[in-house]
Amino acid sequence: MDTVGVRVPVDFIWFDLGYTLLYKERERLFGEVLGWFHIDRSFDDLERAFHLTDKRFMRDYPGFLGRPPEEFMPLYIGFLCRQLNVRGDLVAVLNRWMDAWQTTGIDWLPYPYVTEVLGCLAAKGLRLGVISNWDPSAKAILARCGLMDFFEVVIISSEVGVCKPEERIFRIALEQARVDPTRCLYVGDNFYDDTVGARTVGMKSLIINRFGSLGVEELAGQENGAPELIADISGILPRLGDA
Repeated sequence: MDTVGVRVPVDFIWFDLGYTLLYKERERLFGEVLGWFHIDRSFDDLERAFHLTDKRFMRDYPGFLGRPPEEFMPLYIGFLCRQLNVRGDLVAVLNRWMDAWQTTGIDWLPYPYVTEVLGCLAAKGLRLGVISNWDPSAKAILARCGLMDFFEVVIISSEVGVCKPEERIFRIALEQARVDPTRCLYVGDNFYDDTVGARTVGMKSLIINRFGSLGVEELAGQENGAPELIADISGILPRLGDA
């Protein structure tokens, strides 16, 4: 594990957005969809199934989750239902899910601990920023969630025309922040976008994985060293060196 590289002083912490700072109540909504077909699954089962499906896409289909839902969702729902042992008319499940997703209007929300942790990091004198693969709605979502003021620099792929893990998006962020990459820490939930990209410019990284190593077991064999895993962003605090 890349633990020694993380436990050193940093001046600037960069964050991913989706499932790092923000989430959607998709498990609840999908549970309701399954209920329409008289299928019952626990919230814990739903949460783990979404987690494993996300990690499979990150590993095997890089960039696919960034496409419009109508492109990736049929394959996604197929994998999700397999994790949940849901069989039968999956096309009907998909159609019901897409209708619910589009008409219910579930919003991105900040995790309950995010404001407190960001405030604590800022109080320590750390500079904070965002580097995210996202559409033009990102800054408006951050503002609606009351998070925008925490960040000195916000770099969004749709605005700069380049996506993680490409080196250029990290270079743009470093140029705007005027910070040494060796004094930066990047925190995200996608090793293949986040750690791989951060390493191209010399940043340290932490990867969020809410279920230990579940779904990312392959990272233990990374030839450049596995990233350290944390359950959520509160795990940053004990891993910081002295300023």
